[in-house]
Amino acid sequence: MATAQELLDAGAHCLTSGNHVWAQREALGLLHNEPRILRPANYPPGSPGAGMRVFRTGNDVPIGVLNLQGRVFMDPLDCPFRAADHALREFAEQTRVILVDLHAEATSEKQAMGWYLDGQVSAVIGTHTHVQTADERILPQGTAFISDAGFCGALDSVIGVDKDIAVKRFLSGMPTRFQVPKKGACVVQGVFVEVDDNTGRACRIERLSVLWHPTHGQIG
Repeated sequence: MATAQELLDAGAHCLTSGNHVWAQREALGLLHNEPRILRPANYPPGSPGAGMRVFRTGNDVPIGVLNLQGRVFMDPLDCPFRAADHALREFAEQTRVILVDLHAEATSEKQAMGWYLDGQVSAVIGTHTHVQTADERILPQGTAFISDAGFCGALDSVIGVDKDIAVKRFLSGMPTRFQVPKKGACVVQGVFVEVDDNTGRACRIERLSVLWHPTHGQIG
């Protein structure tokens, strides 16, 4: 909750989530009371919070944000493709600029969603694996796509977890409490997407990966 509030206080218009959104008990109240935080829209009806919402930029441009979760190698939720169809019908009269966060394990499922929504949304951004992919592109009908935007966390880690703890778990096969490294360089990753406000088509997508060191500051 404190981390989410810190990001919102820093100016984030919206925070999307995924399968770990329920890990902290206070998240239930946060999803009820904070409209800027979304959970995957394809959770069953009655789940706390919302999976889609329209936000406005500083220039008063409406942007629809849709949060979905994949099903391949993950929990058996409602179909994310059908959930996208439903969301697009609701967005139709509100905005042409639509961003989709597909929180999923399989690159095949993410790519399929990109092709399925090509020309209907501005961007399909994959998340969940913590490893940034190099397949960013604009699909033929104007939808920006990347399989995974990457992560923000410790550089010398195993997808953000202390590397020694992660290696020990693989060697022993025993459950281990995950911890994040307490020192060292960090990486901030994501994508920059430029969209035409009038058409909703993406003009550009660019991967971002910035290294930061507590002593030396930004180093790459």
